[in-house]
Amino acid sequence: MSREPYLTLNKASGPNSNTRTEPFVKVIAVVATLGGLLFGYDTGVISGALLFMGPELNLTPLTTGLVTSSLLFGAAFGALASGHFAAAAGRKKIILVLAIIFAIGALGTAMAPDVEGMIFFRLVLGVAVGGAAATVPVYIAEIAPANRRGQLVTLQELMIVSGQMLAYISNAGFNAVWGGETTWRWMLAVATLPAVLLFFGMLFMPDTPRWYAMKGRLAEARRVLERTRARQDVEWELTEIEETLSEEQQQRPSLRELRKPWLFKLFLIGMGIAVIQQLTGVNTIMYYAPTMLKTVGMDDSASLFATIANGAISVLMTFVGIWLLGKIGRRTMTMLGQFGCTACLVFIDAVTFFMPETLNGEPDMLRSYMVLLGMLMFLSFQQGALSPVTWLLLSEIFPTRLRGIFMGGAVFAMWIANFLISLMFPVLLASVGLVGAFFIFALVGIVGAIFVIKCVPETRNRSLEQIEHYLHEKLASKEERINEPLGRPVNKAS
Repeated sequence: MSREPYLTLNKASGPNSNTRTEPFVKVIAVVATLGGLLFGYDTGVISGALLFMGPELNLTPLTTGLVTSSLLFGAAFGALASGHFAAAAGRKKIILVLAIIFAIGALGTAMAPDVEGMIFFRLVLGVAVGGAAATVPVYIAEIAPANRRGQLVTLQELMIVSGQMLAYISNAGFNAVWGGETTWRWMLAVATLPAVLLFFGMLFMPDTPRWYAMKGRLAEARRVLERTRARQDVEWELTEIEETLSEEQQQRPSLRELRKPWLFKLFLIGMGIAVIQQLTGVNTIMYYAPTMLKTVGMDDSASLFATIANGAISVLMTFVGIWLLGKIGRRTMTMLGQFGCTACLVFIDAVTFFMPETLNGEPDMLRSYMVLLGMLMFLSFQQGALSPVTWLLLSEIFPTRLRGIFMGGAVFAMWIANFLISLMFPVLLASVGLVGAFFIFALVGIVGAIFVIKCVPETRNRSLEQIEHYLHEKLASKEERINEPLGRPVNKAS
């Protein structure tokens, strides 16, 4: 059977771009993305806590990297495990379990008696962070209408940066009001509250229509669609879901699918999209900004206060990113973010290299504020373009049946990259300084830009099923398309 994947879909056979978003979808998205808020808070709070826990836990550059990056190592395996179990148990149940792990990890880190206990509970917390990173965008992508999927999935990124901003404000606030040797414990304990809210909120939320349909529970899939779609779209989308699952013969999801060349290529592209977001060095700024600002002349209070600006610009630019997703393509947005981040890394490197460290025997504060300006410009491109579109692309490009497993694998790669960068950055900072560190990130950013140009697909205005057919057509060889057709033509939406 011939395919015409690039033709426009008739309004009668697909989602209407003018269809309103049902209010219940927005409620679901807000509740689920409390996982993103926790993700952001738990990754951001360490930036300030490190300034205070160092003396009590006797931290060195290496153990500082271990305390910071142990969460990320746990996140890698949390993403992998949640991707596997989400297909079997459902997205909702996984998020409920993650909420419990978030609470245990937050309390454990707040009460850690020594560096070994801190590293252990940061690992536990990381399992929840990675699981949320892999599961929440998929949950929202599968439950949202196609015409609003971009904005609602990107709400996850907004909650992540909001959580980080709250962490920075919390750090500065605790230091100003209760500054002392135990301040860091209160900073870490606060994360228990949104974990409790996430658990009780998700108890009242449904699982996704695609997961219900995958398990043969079509009546429940229909009920969720009726609550989250305009009436005229319910039958069309349920039929499309059923046909896609039928074409795939409901085979058991497995990484053995990677033996198919087109799926292997798609998986590599997904991992590449996930990893380049980290290779910009964004989380060295999010986790170590106060430490970096101290190296260029600021004191503890000034560096903590200045870091709030990083959180504020991240939140502001995420709103810009949400707006941009409705205006430009995913591929264009990825290129904008990657090129902009790389240019800002070059700017920071130039400032630290050419401007003098001291002026009249005192630290040159202009140099400090120019570094801060470079960070803010970098975060404008990262949070306003690259990060939002990364999570959206990862939630869209993988086939329905394999989405949980492939998403888990891609986010696993993301967290391993994040772990290695965060582990080595304090050592790198001590050995080659800020100049050398950002020079390395700038070089890697150029390689990332080449990957974006060559490999990132355009998925805007296609339903999840249409994206699958489009990528099969794009990546599969002629023999694969003949021997393993996906079924009826699925045309591009208007």
